[in-house]
Amino acid sequence: MGGSAPREGCQLPVETTSFVDRRDEQAAGRELLAKARLVTFTGPGGVGKTRLAAHVAARVERAFPDGVRYVALAGLHDPALVPLAAADALGLHDHSDRPPLDTLVERLRDRRLLLVVDNCEHLLGACAGLAAALLRGTTGVRILATSRHRLGLTEEHLMEVRPLPVPDPDGDLSAAESHAALALFADRAAAVLPGFRLTPANRAAVARLCRRLDGLPLAIELAAVRMRVLGLDQLLARLDDRYRLLTAGSPAALPRHRTLRAAVDWSHELCTAREQSAWARLSVLAGGFDLETAEAVCHEPAAADQASDPAAQEAKEAKEAKEAQEAQEPEPLDVLEAVAGLVDKSVLVREETPDGGGARYRLLDTLRHYGLDRLRERPGAEAAARRRHRDHVQLHADACEAAWFGPRQREIVARLRADQDNLRAALDFSLTTPGEAGAGLRLAGTLWFYWHACGAPREGRYWLDRALDANPAPTAGRARALWVSALLAGSPEDLTRGLRRAREARALADRLGDPAEAAHADYVIGVVQLFADDLGAARAHYEATVARGPVPGQHLSLHGLDLVELACAYAFLGHADRAVAVCRRALALCEAHGEDWVRSYVLRILALAHAVRADWRRAEPHAREALRRKRDVHDVIGIGLTLDLLARIADGLGAAERTAVLLGGADRVWSDIDHDRWGSAALNSARRDCETHARAALGPGAYERAYGRGGASGLAEVVAYALDEQPQPPSRQPELRTAPVRLTRRETEVAELVAEGLGNQQITDRLVIARRTAEGHVERILGKLGFSNRSQIAAWVTARR
Repeated sequence: MGGSAPREGCQLPVETTSFVDRRDEQAAGRELLAKARLVTFTGPGGVGKTRLAAHVAARVERAFPDGVRYVALAGLHDPALVPLAAADALGLHDHSDRPPLDTLVERLRDRRLLLVVDNCEHLLGACAGLAAALLRGTTGVRILATSRHRLGLTEEHLMEVRPLPVPDPDGDLSAAESHAALALFADRAAAVLPGFRLTPANRAAVARLCRRLDGLPLAIELAAVRMRVLGLDQLLARLDDRYRLLTAGSPAALPRHRTLRAAVDWSHELCTAREQSAWARLSVLAGGFDLETAEAVCHEPAAADQASDPAAQEAKEAKEAKEAQEAQEPEPLDVLEAVAGLVDKSVLVREETPDGGGARYRLLDTLRHYGLDRLRERPGAEAAARRRHRDHVQLHADACEAAWFGPRQREIVARLRADQDNLRAALDFSLTTPGEAGAGLRLAGTLWFYWHACGAPREGRYWLDRALDANPAPTAGRARALWVSALLAGSPEDLTRGLRRAREARALADRLGDPAEAAHADYVIGVVQLFADDLGAARAHYEATVARGPVPGQHLSLHGLDLVELACAYAFLGHADRAVAVCRRALALCEAHGEDWVRSYVLRILALAHAVRADWRRAEPHAREALRRKRDVHDVIGIGLTLDLLARIADGLGAAERTAVLLGGADRVWSDIDHDRWGSAALNSARRDCETHARAALGPGAYERAYGRGGASGLAEVVAYALDEQPQPPSRQPELRTAPVRLTRRETEVAELVAEGLGNQQITDRLVIARRTAEGHVERILGKLGFSNRSQIAAWVTARR
């Protein structure tokens, strides 16, 4: 069955230039993190907070069994998305309708990890709320934030990140390379002037220049680029001129702000007119972008995108001509030259994509805000650039949707994930700008496959709910948004709302005479019936949709999933032969188009059908191939479902230890998706039987150890184990204890309640104790037993019984 596929978690950002060591600050940061759960690195823009935080986090990673996760907020503007961005970075994929912050806290309650939250200053309230909730609702989560301003929490420990110290230009400079500011300048200058190094002849000039720049790393880097065309003395003289001009014009500004502004102003003035224009327009982009996006934002829209009404067309052309004249728009051919020039001047950072898909670029946050200030100097220029960006995002989303049922799925997944901040920016512009809400509705609906198959369902629902509220008119776009919202809402807690929206979408599509959207809504209605365990109704429903066949305009993915869900219903009802026959049809469809995502679900149901026959030898290769394809597109829900099925197959083959390891790994995956196991009772019933069989075959102690190995592994490790790519999943957690463990009477009571599935608040109510006391007991139990999550406690209690 279909499911969302967000990434497992965001790692620390990749560095594209060398890091000049800041040993004292790194040591101070590590020391603070050892004694405080919330540490905020503060300091002005351009001082190096982000890079220092990344290095500190990398140094302490081994102290956190559940790892380090990085939440980038520079491209985020909506406070409501902060907990969703954190959940996405953590690989936690929520389908419920609970407040997102509550769900996040619940999932992290027993985790031991470091969360790096970068660039908090423009979202202080939301970041403070996130930090407060995690500090008070968990015991093993620590937070390292970077911000120009403090978060304002009593638990917060501040560390001011100061500019790099600069030695006295007239003092002893014999060990110039040991001074970070001078070393940074020399490193960046050598990148544009090969062979440059610090010498007795130039050390004093470099020291004077770095002192003039107050030791600010960003200002030093921007100045070093000028070594391509200027000598050190010329560079220093011109910087002195810039600094005096700025100081005279803005006496109220803080000295370091004046210094950075002087360096950025000078870099801007040394750009060509087209580079300046491109810098301003590219500042509307959030996160990274490719050359195609840069070209779309920096030049006028293509003729195919013009208005069809002649009067509207004429007015639009006049408006855009005026905007282009005012903004000095570069032509498409010149955008490449402008981007190359901005890279040469260190305004744009060039990055290679991890999958080798080509170059991408980004503006440092300080330079992006500078560009926006410049763009806003021309009336209407920002709105025009954001509109061009949104239209480009829509064209790209259309192309991705059209190509989704085909061989490019992994490429599409990687591109859309890389562009996530820009998707958010386009949606936010559409839904906050008068007259643009309809475009927001269309974009949110077009991205159904991203929200459902390779994105975040919770975030998709957020945008769709906003778009539906802003677009009450009965349109085809609204019909689509309704069924997509219903599909994403298909969790146990929200089946009623999902079914209501799907039926509303079906009725609206019928009223508008849109058979494609009606067919899409039909698919969702059947999914809700399956999740509600109404198997007879689901079978009849999908028999009718499959007999009807695909209708004009229906997306082939959803037609393929009609076949998948019919086969699923047959398998649950015990009709294995019928399920296999339908799977063969679906496989032929997928193979004809080179498609992987739907095929992974077909293979899983085919394995399930063979399992119903108890033909375990034929079931296993299909399930493994399904898991391999789900890993390729990062379908996390699909991975959880398939690991459950592989555990059932291992049980059927009599491999009790393998069954226990796979069950532990599956439970860890599910703990990142939902608090309760996701899906219908039919999906979950067989799981309990194979757990009972494995425990009986192994004995309590051996079962506990095998289950713990799986539960202590990461997603990649347990999938590799399930595919026989490694003999055992290497645990990142401490080894489970085999010696007898003595719990106190109260700890034993708490462990028993954990085994019953109670959360900390329920334990608090049952034992009439403070919540913090209950949390402390759970933490001590985890520590004594060497476990990392509540599922392991439950298994241990059951084994002792």
